[in-house]
This record gives sequence, structure tokens and C-alpha cells, in this order.
Amino acid sequence: MSDMQQGYHFNIMRRAIELIDQNEDPLSLEELSRAMDMSPAHFQRLFTKWAGVSPKKFQQYLALGHAKALLHDHFTTLETSDAVGLSGSGRLHDLFLRWEAMSPGEFAKRGEGLTIYWGWFDSPFGLSLVMGTDKGICGIGFASETGTEDAMQDLTSRWPKANFVEDPLFLRPWVLAAYNSECNDLGKVPIYMIGSALQIKVWEALMRIPSGQVSTYSEIARTVGSPRAVRAVGTAVGRNPVSWLIPCHRAMRKSGGLGGYHWGLPVKRALLAYESARAQA
Repeated sequence: MSDMQQGYHFNIMRRAIELIDQNEDPLSLEELSRAMDMSPAHFQRLFTKWAGVSPKKFQQYLALGHAKALLHDHFTTLETSDAVGLSGSGRLHDLFLRWEAMSPGEFAKRGEGLTIYWGWFDSPFGLSLVMGTDKGICGIGFASETGTEDAMQDLTSRWPKANFVEDPLFLRPWVLAAYNSECNDLGKVPIYMIGSALQIKVWEALMRIPSGQVSTYSEIARTVGSPRAVRAVGTAVGRNPVSWLIPCHRAMRKSGGLGGYHWGLPVKRALLAYESARAQA
């Protein structure tokens, strides 16, 4: 499937999610397909290919109450995730993702001497801005809620002294692998983490939350050795520069509330619903 076709399909899915989100009662397949100007059969086929489940089933995962259900039924302690094959040092098993974190000295330079390549790409969650160095992806932001200018300003401001070069072709192989839900070789998606010592520890903890499951800010704070620093940990979660691959959307409040999300709560809900649907399909 070409990038143009993928972009077309993703735009359809986003419009359908917006419609679902705007209605308190579930929409029928006929109502959704009519709004998309498609036949019910064609719309269901496209939607199921994207979400892994039917539009009717997906609406259950997108419901506001789904967050509490996730916390009740699919909460994970990070020690448990270590037991199923993720290393306690925070590096994922080679079958998943590789990364290299910046040293404190490198971080203090605020990107000085670093070349960061960037480009815009379609994703299952709207238009995304992807940035990367020679060593791997260092930034992913979603523009559906913030807009393209704010997304660009947000990511470039994190490394103000870096040299930014537009080069989507350089990033494209990593991006295609990152957004391909059927890809079995995510080891080809290196991540170059740029952050403080605490931020790196928090982001490593996020990586140990399995897809389709969630954890809490307080659980993450306990895991990184700062059980009383829930607010600081929440800030570190929110400053995660690599959305989707570093799954900050899987962090929630103990109450079952979604908490915040840097790129907009509608995006967070879509991410959680998408993962829940595929994990349980």
C-alpha cells in the first residue's frame, strides 16, 4: 500500500473516530458509513483493517469509561513486565526496540553539534512529525490537536542548538517500521533518547508497560525509586519526546482518570483504544 493510500485511509479513520467521539450513543455501521460517503461493507473492511476490530467493537474501547476498565483489568506492575523478558536495566529485549541515551554532558549541550533530521508522515493517529539523528529516532509528535506549527515549535525547542535538516527519506525506513502494526522486526527502529537522568529512567519504565495494558504515575514513581515524586514523574512522562514508541499514553492516574497527554487527550484515547482492540482481537 502506498503512502498516499495509507494517508487516505488514516484520514477516514480519524474522521470516524471524531464522529464516534461526538455522539453519546453508539453509532451504527450504516450511520458511520453514510457519514464517510461509503458503502457499509467497504467502510467496515477499511476500519477493521486499521483497528483490528469492527467499528461497533471499537466504540467500546473508545468510550470514556474504558480507561477505568483498563486500570481494573489490565494494570501491570513493572516488575511483572521484567519477568516476561524485558531487562531490569531498562533496555528492551533485542526483539523489541534498541536505544542509546544521551550522557548528562551531551544533554546539557541542548543539541549543540547535533544534526537532527525531520519530516512529516502519516500515522494511524494523524499527521506526525518525526525527528531523528544518525543513531535513531529522537522525536515523534502528533499534530491533529496541536497543529503543525505548534508541533514543530514544540520538538525543535527541546534541542534549540541543534542543526535541523528536513530529510524524510532518511527517516522513512524507521518510520514505516514504527507504524507498521504487523512488523515483527521493531529492532530496526533505534531510539536516541535525549533527556535528563530522571527523564531517562521514567521513559525506560514506560517501555516496560506491555501493549494493551496500563500503569499509573505512582507505580512508575515507585519503580524509578522516587515514590514521593509523583508530580515530577508525571512531568517527565509528559516530556517524553518519542510518542507511540515510548508509550506515555499507557500512564494513568490511580483514580482511573486519563491524566494528561502532551499531544491532546483525544489522541491518547485513540492510542489506548487502538492498542486495546489489537491486543484483544
